[in-house]
Amino acid sequence: MTNPMILDGKALAKKIRKELKTKTKAFQKTPGLAVILVGENPASKVYVSSKQKKAKALGWHSVLIELPSETTKEDLTQTIEGLNKDDSIHGILLQLPLPDHLSADDHIPQIVPHKDVDGFHPINVGKLALGWDGFVPCTPLGVIRILEEYDIPILGQNVVVIGRSMIVGHPMAELLLKKRASVSILHSKTRDMKEYTRNADIIVSATGILDLIGPDHLGRHCTLIDVGITRKDDGTLAGDLQYAKLLESPHCKAITPVPGGVGPMTIAMLLENTLKAFEASTR
Repeated sequence: MTNPMILDGKALAKKIRKELKTKTKAFQKTPGLAVILVGENPASKVYVSSKQKKAKALGWHSVLIELPSETTKEDLTQTIEGLNKDDSIHGILLQLPLPDHLSADDHIPQIVPHKDVDGFHPINVGKLALGWDGFVPCTPLGVIRILEEYDIPILGQNVVVIGRSMIVGHPMAELLLKKRASVSILHSKTRDMKEYTRNADIIVSATGILDLIGPDHLGRHCTLIDVGITRKDDGTLAGDLQYAKLLESPHCKAITPVPGGVGPMTIAMLLENTLKAFEASTR
């Protein structure tokens, strides 16, 4: 039995950041990324810090706006509108989740579409559905880049996407359909998950349910992409896939680790989207 190919998102992300840094040197102006963090969510703070660190390492203008948990709808709106008008900022990211009294549905559409580097604005969501050029959500975009980097075929493949969120599941399916894969979206109401997964050439799992997918879910050579992330009781991170067991499966063709798989690529795609927004502003 040949060992599965480990899809190293960390190494690919490093390669992409190097390319972005080279491109940046050719510009007279500096790309600007602003991240808005509302509240004290520890995971969000870690994630935002990583985004800022990576942007600054490229020599970019990186702004973090930290707002208290009790921030009002009006104050957040004013913050977003200020960044919309700021010519030094080319990408705006509103870190989710927001505190319970604030709604992403209210505030994401307030970001002007050409600075929506997360790809969540209704206009960018519509452009993706129509196959038009716009900003694509970073995690699904990162998954596609991993598959392409490792020469994993998408055209004509049976792909199962587990999870139907607008952040990952829906845009993931749209991107795969654009690549002419046959796509099934599974969710909590799916009656028999294994009926789909055992016929899959690629499985993308994005549920956050620890160890959801094991060897008994596979029925043919399959590439496994783990978008889920859970912090276990011992403090380590794990995903939706039973990673160690799947490494031993004769059906596991390739697999992403957690951490070090999709996560680093999400940030790399955020930076790539920001450079795209910057380049558009200079034309």
